Amino acid sequence: MYSSATGAVEEPRHRFDDGPRRGSGGPVDRFFRIRERGSTFGREIRGGFATFFTMAYILVLNPIILGSTEDKYGHQLDNVQLVTSTALVAAVMTVIMGVGGNLPLALAAGLGLNAVTAFQVAPMMGWDDAMGIIVLEGLLITVLVMTGLREAIMHAIPQPLKQAISVGIGLFIAFIGCVDSGFVTRVPDAANSTVPVQIGTGTLTGWPMLVFCVGVLLTIVLLVRKVQGAILISMLVMTVAAVVINSVADVKSWGLITPSLPDKPFAAPDFGLLGKFDLFGAFSHVSVLTVLLFVFTLLLSDFFDTMGTVVGVTAEARLLDERGQVPGLGRVLLIDGAAAVAGGAASSSSATAYIESAAGVGEGARTGFANLVTGGLFGLALFATPLLTIVPLQAAAPALVAVGFLMMTQVKHIEWDRYEVAIPAFLTIAVMPFTYSISNGIGAGFLSYVVIKACLGKAREVHWLLWGTSALFLVYFAIDPIEQLLGMK
Repeated sequence: MYSSATGAVEEPRHRFDDGPRRGSGGPVDRFFRIRERGSTFGREIRGGFATFFTMAYILVLNPIILGSTEDKYGHQLDNVQLVTSTALVAAVMTVIMGVGGNLPLALAAGLGLNAVTAFQVAPMMGWDDAMGIIVLEGLLITVLVMTGLREAIMHAIPQPLKQAISVGIGLFIAFIGCVDSGFVTRVPDAANSTVPVQIGTGTLTGWPMLVFCVGVLLTIVLLVRKVQGAILISMLVMTVAAVVINSVADVKSWGLITPSLPDKPFAAPDFGLLGKFDLFGAFSHVSVLTVLLFVFTLLLSDFFDTMGTVVGVTAEARLLDERGQVPGLGRVLLIDGAAAVAGGAASSSSATAYIESAAGVGEGARTGFANLVTGGLFGLALFATPLLTIVPLQAAAPALVAVGFLMMTQVKHIEWDRYEVAIPAFLTIAVMPFTYSISNGIGAGFLSYVVIKACLGKAREVHWLLWGTSALFLVYFAIDPIEQLLGMK
């Protein structure tokens, strides 16, 4: 972790001391550097389970988003096939990230990216063509990685902004936890209200809300008492409580996932969507400019969501080196680019690194071994989706709130008395949860940073890649008027 006095990286440590950290273990230990990073097999396994349960909702949500709309020809994707594709891509790419990148970063279909695919891209063409655009976006990201440009951009980010990204993500995932659980909801008629969001339906009511609130308190108490496996224990206890409550009480709705034991815990996977993409089919439906704008929008969001996630999760795991860089970054980014290609090729939309991986880090995961557990659970979900998706969001979301706190602690390393870095850091932190987007927060921080430096006559201190990236964000934020000027709206 970073020393506030020197800015150097301190020796990695974990809040729970549950085993030796020195000595040579077996080949698996040496390959993943488990002891070297101050972890244990127990922590890695617990972390893998925690990450899976906090992101298992994607097995339900991704099919809902992609299966809820029709393409240009009125075709809809099959829900069962979407579950299979979503689980398969998550399983394979998470394991590859664990073995190749050796970081506790799980991957699955990206939220936001799937919405763009479903509601903006697919209605203008066939589903095969839309997934072809996803593959193109992934290939372009891969090219950027292979040329070193993507890694260079990450290295060009000033340290205060990296720290702000981690803090902003902490607030963001805590907000996600509150929203997913139903603790925070949109006001039905926000335009005529004094606030855009509210607690519950105006008040906290219902058994699901009780499960979430008790879960948050239980997680906090276990963390304060430094209980090993605090986050995972809380999830399991509250899941059992939710299953019992659901069986004896009249609960109208738990949201996406109902905590009930399934009649048929196992189901055969349907791989019918694999390979259903047309790489250049979109060009026969829309103009080249439209295709490029679609690719640009997807690429920029995917690019910087991943960047923020990688930096934030790695910083929380205290794995950044003495220069504040992510270990093995080139391999990590290459695998992430391949995940986008895989997602398009399997028709599950672009896959990307998940910020919920921070739940596993909070449980002690420090290496890619945790990914073997998470990926293995996604693999089991191919055959046992009904059984592995009984954890309601109200039982999993407290983990996100707790991890949000842990990531928020890095705010102390930002020099708040230096306005030229403090203001961009603040905007990065604030915009992420307020706009529900990691990319928007990074863009706001980048743009404000280069503008402030230029106004202070310090433009030369800004890396040219940061100037170029900020220019891309300017286009990204102004995409609507640009489309109007080009006659696309």
